[in-house]
Amino acid sequence: MTNSITNKLNHRVFGNGYPVVFLHGFLESSSMWSYLSVGKGIQQILIDLPGHGKSELKSENISMVSVANDVLNLLNELKLKEYHLVGHSMGGYVGLELKKVDARCNKLILLHSNFWQDSSEKKIDRLRVAKIVRKNKKLFIYEAIPNLFLHPQKNDSEVRNLIEEAIQIDAEVIAKYSIAMSDRNDNTLFIQENKEDVLIVQGAEDAIVSCQKMKDLTSVIGVQIVEIDNCGHMGHIEKSKKINSILKKNLANS
Repeated sequence: MTNSITNKLNHRVFGNGYPVVFLHGFLESSSMWSYLSVGKGIQQILIDLPGHGKSELKSENISMVSVANDVLNLLNELKLKEYHLVGHSMGGYVGLELKKVDARCNKLILLHSNFWQDSSEKKIDRLRVAKIVRKNKKLFIYEAIPNLFLHPQKNDSEVRNLIEEAIQIDAEVIAKYSIAMSDRNDNTLFIQENKEDVLIVQGAEDAIVSCQKMKDLTSVIGVQIVEIDNCGHMGHIEKSKKINSILKKNLANS
């Protein structure tokens, strides 16, 4: 296993086989993938996005496109010829932008993520979050993390670990990412045009990504979706065995 900071992005590479890039979500780091075991036959590339984990954030302006470009620069340095990508939540937003510009990205798995643009109400909420974080980061984190789980009390230790990790992220970084997500592109048409390359994994009880909206849209554009019962936004923790099975099935024999 290699673990290093290249192009400002901390990353770990381990395993042998087809390369798979894993991108974590908002308030997370590459450590989130420790809950999963996707088996042999793939080379895992786990990346800390700018400002998260051990990766620095030196750019004043953040967007899902700029973050995707940072990841792209790293993948170029790693000299990947092709790869699949798994993006959790915000990591899926970054993954979409990456797939749009990098022909080497084959399969894209959106794990508790989506492809549409924020509604006006959601944009306002993201701006509100940025203001709250700049005033009281801990207050926001202590409220936000438990809401990611269907039954946070059943995952108390995991919730506490996530809170502890999120508190290490600079408040300005959190605020800027919240605003960046509100400004992200609507990738519905791109998904429709590339539906054969996309798999969506959705928690039936996800409080962040509407399961009903996801089912309505995917039924229209014909994208494959796997719905996980009794699961919120953190399937890699809440339903790790199920997520492992899905990833193994869709990443194997590449």
